[in-house]
Amino acid sequence: MPVTYDTMGRVAILTLDRPEARNAINQEMADAIEAAIDRFEEDDGVWIAVLAGNGPAFCAGADLKAVASGAAGLSTERGGFAGIVRRERAKPLIAAVEGPALAGGTEIVLSCDLVVAGAEARFGLPEVRSSLVANAGGLFRLPRAIPRNIAMELILTGGALPADRAYQLGLVNRLVDAGSALDAACALAEEVNVNAPIAVRASRRIFLATQFLTDDEGFEVSARESRVVFRSEDFQEGPRAFIEKRPPRWAGR
Repeated sequence: MPVTYDTMGRVAILTLDRPEARNAINQEMADAIEAAIDRFEEDDGVWIAVLAGNGPAFCAGADLKAVASGAAGLSTERGGFAGIVRRERAKPLIAAVEGPALAGGTEIVLSCDLVVAGAEARFGLPEVRSSLVANAGGLFRLPRAIPRNIAMELILTGGALPADRAYQLGLVNRLVDAGSALDAACALAEEVNVNAPIAVRASRRIFLATQFLTDDEGFEVSARESRVVFRSEDFQEGPRAFIEKRPPRWAGR
């Protein structure tokens, strides 16, 4: 399988496993990524996932050999490119990036909620160098993640952003030594999992739904999602654990 699925406690680890092609996306890989995300979303035993790449590159983007050969597309109906860039999720996903994550690789990263990068990671949208267009979300998601003019420069020149610069600009949450991204991403996942999963998912939904709303509209979304949390068992457990001076035991319901 071109994508492996492992678990570590309540963390799922999804690994792109086509190192001989620098984890480039062909149809088989796109289908496998979507299937792995489906499994993650349906697995009540895990609350967050880490997406990593096996080999020297996180992902080289579209498999241009498959494109040139006229092979079937590189997308799925629900997930779009790589089975992920348009895939709706309830649970958070962290990208653990080692080496290049270019073209569609950057677009996959931009589909994740948090990013941990090793020092040798690189990001960019070099499609224009091959007379292509980055049409898997990068052209509008990148300017949301970093300053507009820098995003425009990367888009027009096809240049790459090194990991330390990506960290300075806010694209990367945590920058670590090369080879340490997966461990650091799993540690970050555990920090998230200390919290009540229903509240985490509701907070994520509010964040994503309100980026382009007015304050009044945002308050409406917040109130609606909060009611879901208030009806949960975990809403009762949080104050009880505080009063009893013990760690909370989240049920996830």
